Amino acid sequence: MSTQTATASAGLPASTAAAANKALMAGIAGIILTALGLLVSDSHGVAMSWLVGISFWTAIVIGMLMLILIHHIFDASWSVVLRRQFEHGLAAFKWLALLFLPLLIVSWVKPGFIWHWMDLGHELHGHGTVGTDVLYLKKASFLNPGMFTGMTVAFFLSWIWLAARLRKASFSQDADGSVGWTHVNRKTAAFGLPLGALTLTFAAIYWIKSLEYHWFSTMYGVWFFANCVRGALAVGILIMLWLWARGDYKGILNNNHWHSIGQLSFAFTVFWAYVTFSQYFLIWNANIPEETFWYNLRELNADGTPNQWKYVGIVGILFGHFVVPFLFLLSYKHKLNHGKMRFISIWILAVILLDICYNILPSLKDAHGNALPLFNLNLLWTLTAVVGIGGICVWAYLRSFPSTKLIPIRDPRIGECLTHHE
Repeated sequence: MSTQTATASAGLPASTAAAANKALMAGIAGIILTALGLLVSDSHGVAMSWLVGISFWTAIVIGMLMLILIHHIFDASWSVVLRRQFEHGLAAFKWLALLFLPLLIVSWVKPGFIWHWMDLGHELHGHGTVGTDVLYLKKASFLNPGMFTGMTVAFFLSWIWLAARLRKASFSQDADGSVGWTHVNRKTAAFGLPLGALTLTFAAIYWIKSLEYHWFSTMYGVWFFANCVRGALAVGILIMLWLWARGDYKGILNNNHWHSIGQLSFAFTVFWAYVTFSQYFLIWNANIPEETFWYNLRELNADGTPNQWKYVGIVGILFGHFVVPFLFLLSYKHKLNHGKMRFISIWILAVILLDICYNILPSLKDAHGNALPLFNLNLLWTLTAVVGIGGICVWAYLRSFPSTKLIPIRDPRIGECLTHHE
């Protein structure tokens, strides 16, 4: 029996089964190619590329989780039909936890390989070792392998648990129509929002920010949250376009749905810009070396010459991440144009990936302490990691897709949603 036939017989329609198999094959191929990179390239660079991939896709799924929680806490109506697709997206959490496992194993087998503070004997440029560093000693109760592992496990368990509660209540309501399930999800949202906010903040600090543990930023969790939601909205738009093209969403979505999600994407574009600019401006204005070094590393080499990351920051982050989406999403007509919304959604996902690369990859340094450029062999492994992990996430979504109704047909707000107006 072929893989496609086996999948279809397990309950997936043939078209969805074919898409699921393609996603799974792409995911496996990306993972294998990334693993082969360990044989032909710098293993540290490959590990950092894997961290980029897992951070990117975990951010998107966290964004879906947060949008569902926000939907329930505000008792929103227009987003009911889109919420169901985000609920399917949450099925990826358990696979992301499994794919994060190699990073945890490496951290114990070879301490300091990825996060240098895990190796107390790691040499700092002109500052002795990690174990003698005052800044590390002040943070040692937070930054240690045991706490890192325990917290990472706790992050994924909390996200998986919240996802399971939300999915069970929503799917069960399709069967029995009880309004009690709506109340269950509101209660979940009441404690899930602060839990989600705390866990995504600490995850960003542990996984990404601690790569340069000397650096201080009180806005880092909010920056990560903004990227999470922007990524989830972009994927949500692509799912809407896919279902519309298949005919599933025709007669369900109207122009006001497209405009509303476009408005939300625009709002979070401005929010991301506010947070990112505030972080940069406060650090630049204070001009404290303990803070400015993080940006200096991403602008200048040790001899004062500009490096590649300076242009990534100016062109990619400033213009690509903010100016282009901002100007694009200002237009009402653009929000209703399916081709243009597909373009800007893919664009936003690309610049979110670039932003995560900007935060992670400069921690790879040469012998002089200069950040390795973006365009080197490690970029290939970053792309294969993104494809590999992304393929597994898409496969998880497609496996969940046929498990319940296309839309929450017995949600109390479904009538308002289907007749949504501005």
